Amino acid sequence: MIELAAVAAKSTSAWDQPGTLAFIVIFGMGVILYFVFRSMARHLRKVNQAARLEAAQAETNKAGTAAAGRPEGRRADDVQAGQQGRQMP
Repeated sequence: MIELAAVAAKSTSAWDQPGTLAFIVIFGMGVILYFVFRSMARHLRKVNQAARLEAAQAETNKAGTAAAGRPEGRRADDVQAGQQGRQMP
């Protein structure tokens, strides 16, 4: 019985050693994380580009309302009603 335990403990298979299995698990996690971070970076680039585009459009709209002579946040028909002396409901 002791001899069988000794023979089993001296297995030459690479899969029986804990270091090999741990390396494979850690390496697999590294590969998965590489693709997750690459996907996240791509998504963040899209979000950043959309935010820049939205900010540029807001600046254009803000410049357009200032050029039209109406205060920001008011509609054109509100400004016209105020200029004609009547109030909008």
